[in-house]
Amino acid sequence: MFERLSSVEARFQEIEDLLMDPGVTSDHLKMRELTIEHSEIAPIVQNYRSYREEKQELSDLDELMSDPEMREMAIEERARLNESMSNREQELRLLLLPKDPYEGRNILLEIRAGTGGDEAAIFAADLFRMYSRYASTNGWKVELLSQSETTIGGGGGKSAIGYKEVICLISSAGAYSHLKYESGVHRVQRVPLTETQGRVHTSAATVAILPEPEAVEININPQDLRIDVFRASGPGGQSVNTTDSAVRIVHVPTNLVVICQDEKSQHKNKAKALKVLSARLFDKVEGERHAAEAEDRKAQVGTGDRSERIRTYNYPQNRVTDHRAGCTLYKLDSIVTGDMDYILDPVRAHFQAELLAEMDQE
Repeated sequence: MFERLSSVEARFQEIEDLLMDPGVTSDHLKMRELTIEHSEIAPIVQNYRSYREEKQELSDLDELMSDPEMREMAIEERARLNESMSNREQELRLLLLPKDPYEGRNILLEIRAGTGGDEAAIFAADLFRMYSRYASTNGWKVELLSQSETTIGGGGGKSAIGYKEVICLISSAGAYSHLKYESGVHRVQRVPLTETQGRVHTSAATVAILPEPEAVEININPQDLRIDVFRASGPGGQSVNTTDSAVRIVHVPTNLVVICQDEKSQHKNKAKALKVLSARLFDKVEGERHAAEAEDRKAQVGTGDRSERIRTYNYPQNRVTDHRAGCTLYKLDSIVTGDMDYILDPVRAHFQAELLAEMDQE
């Protein structure tokens, strides 16, 4: 680790020298690249230099240990420095982790009802509200792109809104880093609205977190698209259900299908559908690349495999369990109303630990 830190520090000094070079300062593109790299590695270098200073202070304390009058103070200072250096070393290890190429991206959040019929659709709506409230708490913008809504009636005249599928764009530099591990099967255990005997049922919904691709990363050939327009169905205002405003786009080479019908304008629905299609194509390409890279490894870290159950929400016990991090919290009521950091923080720590262990083996 310290060899890598020395290399990073050497590169940091090299960049600082280059930023003073007139030949570089006149090249705006090169200046921008170097400035970005400088800002990215500055925290590593600052922490590394502080670590070395503390190490030197610790060495200097050896002289005080032989002085009876200073010994007690030296012992206390040694304990403080050892703790500080231990914390700083752990922080340095985290800072040296490879940067996720999608950090800072907006994300597309897709939620689909899974097994469990109507209750799965209600649970999908609950998950959408949970993520929307979390986004609102963090000041992130949420734009609904597509929804397939259904109304479920229960006993005693009760009813609820569910989603067979709902897709939204969450715009924020922090959205991807906070939610990138949410992809997978989410399971709920509770008494459904439609249950008359009070029995607990198990249902599921799938969540997909897709980084929004840059324009240069996905090039969609218009000739590969089959675009159909039709009259929107389901709830809608004036003209939504009376004109051919809904859009269905099929990407013929991959058979990916996207439908958007929430806007009155066919043009707006087409633009939203293309945005969703781009994200899905990008996810498919990246998924295939990651699978190829992981072929010779026992496990693929941090891919968010959607085929695996990742979390269970047990309402009778007010319990949330993340099966990857082995974390159980009795705070379901808080988490589903948007206080998601309770569960997101230990999940993020779990994957960081896996990445650190992998880095140590290299």
